[in-house]
Amino acid sequence: MKKATLFFVAVIVLTTQTFAAMPFNEPVKPTVDIGYGVKVTIDQFMNLTPKEYKKLTGHRLGIGKSIALKITRFKSKKPFVGGYKSQLTATLLCFFLGGLGIHRFYLGYTWQGVVQLLTLGGFGIWALIDFIRILTGSLQPKDSDYDKAL
Repeated sequence: MKKATLFFVAVIVLTTQTFAAMPFNEPVKPTVDIGYGVKVTIDQFMNLTPKEYKKLTGHRLGIGKSIALKITRFKSKKPFVGGYKSQLTATLLCFFLGGLGIHRFYLGYTWQGVVQLLTLGGFGIWALIDFIRILTGSLQPKDSDYDKAL
């Protein structure tokens, strides 16, 4: 009986000390191994230049790897295939062609565009509501936000 009690006490003490040392509240950031035992976060990798690589690892990048690094950074910063949508364009389309639902097609809502096309924008009421929603920003593109560049 004493051995079993001592065993359970030892297990409890060991697990308590092990889990007490683990930081539960800190989120784990994914890292990228850039070689030579050096790991960087995704944000650091996205800002990595050949000079920074040499500082971190002590080794130079070859021409092929430098080009690959630049292409990777460029491609990851490109917008998705559909591209960003302009709120101004959506507003103008809704104002001038709202009865045909062209703004819905532009924003990626194909079925609603078809219904608006067949009902002439819900007899104009639906088009008016969409115009107000686009102006206020509550009607967003289907898979993204509006482009902030404009």
